[in-house]
Amino acid sequence: MRLQVKAHHGHLPSATRAYAEKRLAKLDKRLHDLTLVEVTFSQEHNPSIAKDHSAEAVLYTKGPRIVARESAESYEAAIDQLMKKLERQVERYRDKRTHEPRRQASRRKEATQAGLPEELDAESPADEGRAAD
Repeated sequence: MRLQVKAHHGHLPSATRAYAEKRLAKLDKRLHDLTLVEVTFSQEHNPSIAKDHSAEAVLYTKGPRIVARESAESYEAAIDQLMKKLERQVERYRDKRTHEPRRQASRRKEATQAGLPEELDAESPADEGRAAD
């Protein structure tokens, strides 16, 4: 996994960069087909915005991209909130990849145990019409 950390509209302290790298390295353990992680930090210079530090992460996998964005009062808080959001999305992605093929297999099994394969179920109304002729 490659990790790219960028900063827009300001300087990113090295301690914050190290904290982000440490937290995002945990995603590699949960998602094995992760190729690249891009993290972009930005700071709004508007005094009326309370949550002026934001973090955005894009995870590139062999499948879809996973994107999350969070804002907070500090970069560390934004990273923590971002990680919670990314962990939920990664778990949902992993569940889809592992459980959906199993669901499809069980549906096929139920259909064949019912008597007819799925393909023949669609043709059965047409067969009844021919028998009436």
